[in-house]
Amino acid sequence: MKTVADIMTAAPIVVEVPGSRSDAINMMVRNKLTGLPVVRASDGKLMGIVSRRDIFKKFDEDQLSLIMKKECITITPDDSIVDAAKIFAHKRIHRLPVIENERLVGIVTPTDLLKEVRGMKTTMTAEDVIRTTCVTAYEGEPLAYTVAAMRVSDVPAVPVLDIKGRLVGILTDRDLFSDQTVDAEAMLRLGIEDSELAGYRNVLPLFYAATDKYIPPETTVRDYMVKDPHTVFKKTLLNEVARVMTENDFGQLPVHGTKDDLVGMIYDVDVLCALAGNDHGQ
Repeated sequence: MKTVADIMTAAPIVVEVPGSRSDAINMMVRNKLTGLPVVRASDGKLMGIVSRRDIFKKFDEDQLSLIMKKECITITPDDSIVDAAKIFAHKRIHRLPVIENERLVGIVTPTDLLKEVRGMKTTMTAEDVIRTTCVTAYEGEPLAYTVAAMRVSDVPAVPVLDIKGRLVGILTDRDLFSDQTVDAEAMLRLGIEDSELAGYRNVLPLFYAATDKYIPPETTVRDYMVKDPHTVFKKTLLNEVARVMTENDFGQLPVHGTKDDLVGMIYDVDVLCALAGNDHGQ
């Protein structure tokens, strides 16, 4: 059985406290990350985790210590990958710091474990592990409305339907930031002086969604959604779902039934049930 040490990223990139929101964002942008461990500058002790979502939830706060999650779950290098998969699947988190002798020595993400699921044999299918209510959007509705619904529902992606209820797209938090949009004033508000960094979609996608004033009222979901998205069948085996996710850098996929009807959404942490078992944390 593989251990966490076999799959973790050693010596992970971190941000330090005391520090600011801008410190965290710049570190994420430059390294194309969506979250970081936070360590104490004086001794390197793990103090918390900060993600882009934490920043946008507390958009007006500047002190990193007030933005980060302080109570973070950790794991050790000697724990098994099954232990890690159970934490991800049950807690639905996306970063797991690896601690040894009270020091941060690595980090594990669901993607690290998806690679393991991809290579294993399993009889579990997509429909076996869908565990969240599927929030949908209509392609013609105002983007500001949909973004607000995503925040309230705490979902990173929504399937997009047309007027007949057919799946025509997907809107993820990554799609809400345009690579072609470079707003120097907006970037400066986040403490980013190099406007070229605005193109890193996996870090700043929700910038314009942080407050409604950044979304023009005439903008619709159709303007930002990805058309004809990848999907998986409800009977698709989880190792195949893992393959699609890892090859395309997807964190989620719409799931369809026998008549191309939308069944729900499957997320990377759901797929890890192939390793963890599907006991819903009980």
